[in-house]
Amino acid sequence: MGRKRFGVLMCAEDSEHVIKIYGGYFRVFMKMLEEENETWDMYKVSCGEFPKDDDLCLYDGFVISGSCSDAYGNDKWICDLVTLIKKLDSMHTKILGICFGHQVLGRALGGKVAPSPSGWDIGVRSITLSSHVSFPSLNLPTKLSIIECHRDEIQELPKKAEVIAWSDKTGIEMFKYGHHIMGIQGHPEYSRDILLNLIDRLIQRNFIMEAFAIGAREKAVVLQPDTNVWKRLCINFLKNGF
Repeated sequence: MGRKRFGVLMCAEDSEHVIKIYGGYFRVFMKMLEEENETWDMYKVSCGEFPKDDDLCLYDGFVISGSCSDAYGNDKWICDLVTLIKKLDSMHTKILGICFGHQVLGRALGGKVAPSPSGWDIGVRSITLSSHVSFPSLNLPTKLSIIECHRDEIQELPKKAEVIAWSDKTGIEMFKYGHHIMGIQGHPEYSRDILLNLIDRLIQRNFIMEAFAIGAREKAVVLQPDTNVWKRLCINFLKNGF
């Protein structure tokens, strides 16, 4: 067996805090996903850095990260990412989308992404898994807690896609498309520390009000995300499948 190869399509710039504490978001993803006998590459797609078409067949799968940008936007790099997703879909390459990645997958495959009518979701939230999720080796519970930080959401699924998790805030917390694409609206890779720092940055940029941030911080402190279960679920999908 040769080394498996994966790529992270990075859609956001590293914050100073994440660089200092974790070595950057790429290292955050590596901590969650990397195993022995694998090669992982990073492409800063938000800066226009994409894998070459001729190299796509070398990869066993890709992860699309979160972003401060809107998945329904028409920046050149977002449109180029949509084009890349369509190519990877035609090749049946595994793709795992996280937050913005989840949303841009929905857009590329024919769904609709828009701001949530109920606004931001920031903190730790319990989501309900569909009984149709088939990871028999994982023995998943019916509910999982995950860190959330998003204002947009998938409002209409692509044809042939299936909702596999939802919450009382967001109707499409997870979806699958065929056996090779899965989107997760929350952040399985985040730690509580990353979330709290992100809340502070959102306040500084006037994206959220201090009163809202107080509630988000309280949820982050009181509730615990199911980090280890998410790690196993994401690894199982990328390397084994549904």
